[in-house]
Amino acid sequence: MATSISTAGSISGDPAAEQHRRAVVTGASTGIGEATVRALRATGWDIVGVARREDRLQALAAETGSTAYAADLTDSEQIAGLAAHLAETGPLHAVVHVAGGARGTERVEDGSAEKWRWMFEANVLAVQQLTAALLPQLRAAAAGGGHADLLFLTSTAARQGYPGGSGYNAAKAAESMIPQVLRQELNGEPIRVTEIAPGLVHTEEFALRRLGGDEVAAEAVYAGVEAPLVAEDVADLIAYALNAPGHVNLDLVVIRPVAQAAAHLLARGPLRPRGED
Repeated sequence: MATSISTAGSISGDPAAEQHRRAVVTGASTGIGEATVRALRATGWDIVGVARREDRLQALAAETGSTAYAADLTDSEQIAGLAAHLAETGPLHAVVHVAGGARGTERVEDGSAEKWRWMFEANVLAVQQLTAALLPQLRAAAAGGGHADLLFLTSTAARQGYPGGSGYNAAKAAESMIPQVLRQELNGEPIRVTEIAPGLVHTEEFALRRLGGDEVAAEAVYAGVEAPLVAEDVADLIAYALNAPGHVNLDLVVIRPVAQAAAHLLARGPLRPRGED
């Protein structure tokens, strides 16, 4: 059952600034979603953070002044409840789709239908349903002047396959098609559609969940990598995209650590110029 948690406040400052623009951020209880709530609040946005874990959302709301709404976005009834809550509580200028994730690293021939099904529900179907449910509210906000935003956090896994990534590759590639198609379907409307595709990002839960809670295996993903991305790096980019002038659209931004040249090509050890001992 979805639960709404009241906001802890709003950012003070120049009332003429854009602090009254409001965004929904999904996956807000951890990682990039949580960092995005912080980054957008710091730049004056009113934020509704959405995730399943109510306790973490409450803590984030108390700290940042965001509003929290606990919901499972793989449940269409809870999506409808979120949409109704948002319609009742104010205008909506942006939707930031961060929630999703990976499960497993099996080869195609060994793939688990259960894991693949979860990845498609979390990364594709939930995104489509939430976008459809909230698009009318974005249009209404844009009609009042200015613009609205749809921002999708996909992955470099959407653009390049790698052994053991097949289920996640397939789900993220499908999700990536949503902003690509929407940008064409919404052409002529003042609604920006942005896709941000991160590579290796060291967060507390992504690899841990993908690897079934194996902490040793999860930390091995990042072992020896000099300065992998962290959640704040991606959140800063999301904030830049939403705060850019209204006529500027970042169609697609791929962001990786310098140590990662491709999904399968990751330098482990210090980065140094060629020829240096």
